[in-house]
Amino acid sequence: MFTQVLLLGLVLGCIYGLIALGYSLIYRASGLMNFSQGDILTIGAFLGYTFYGVMGLPFIVSFVLVIAIEVMLGMLIERGVIRRLLGGNANAIYIVLATIAISYILQNGAMIAWGTKTQYFPSVFGIPRINLFGVNIQPEAAFCIVVSFIIMIALHIFTKYTKYGTAMRAAAMDPLAAKACGVNPSMTTALTWGISAAIAGFGGMLIGPVYGVYTTLGSTTGRKGFAGAVMGGFGNMYGALLGGVLLGLIETFVSSYVSSTYKDLVAYGLLLIFLYVKPTGIFNEKSLTE
Repeated sequence: MFTQVLLLGLVLGCIYGLIALGYSLIYRASGLMNFSQGDILTIGAFLGYTFYGVMGLPFIVSFVLVIAIEVMLGMLIERGVIRRLLGGNANAIYIVLATIAISYILQNGAMIAWGTKTQYFPSVFGIPRINLFGVNIQPEAAFCIVVSFIIMIALHIFTKYTKYGTAMRAAAMDPLAAKACGVNPSMTTALTWGISAAIAGFGGMLIGPVYGVYTTLGSTTGRKGFAGAVMGGFGNMYGALLGGVLLGLIETFVSSYVSSTYKDLVAYGLLLIFLYVKPTGIFNEKSLTE
């Protein structure tokens, strides 16, 4: 029982972690928050279901198509909405409100396009269950855990040690100085929003076979992902995944050993405790403005 709950918590936590990675990446690139991240995951899950489950395309082809569309969606949001608001010297709170509005637009758009019924994403590996540490779980669930950690490490290396990652962080800290050094802040920010959307879309394709695909899939995971990012250290890649995993484990153990009624109470209560006691998170990530 304990091992099963632990694995289920890891799977759920890794999904929260992927969402948190998207939040953190955008924050590092622009100092902004994108509250439509969860619903971008929903769109990715539905697109994957359409390409792979309905049209019967190979999974790898479906994956490439979903990632390409999600990148374009992320860049469209940044260029079509966020940049225009920032160009008009909009306050940061307006950016937050705009992304919340976008999340509802995406959610209702998915409802119009795919309906309100849960759609069942076909198995990716063609194997119903695998035995892992004596527990039978879906192979997609195990794959989700492995891929989440790979993405976390890749994003850390990308933002910390690559030329583009350095340019991205420089553009976030001081766009004018970065531009003087040959960096194109406009392009780096747009691409970062695209990459963040691609991560969410990938997460949607991972959890589709595990939980099914429905219009409110991303709304809950998006909020929990944000909570995980704050708990781990907002803007820190390792903190994002660690915070998400921690939240997923706590939520799953509370549901299994206490009651599912209290899982949200405990999760958001923990978020408030972190904000009060340790607002910089586990990894002590400082605000970009400091």
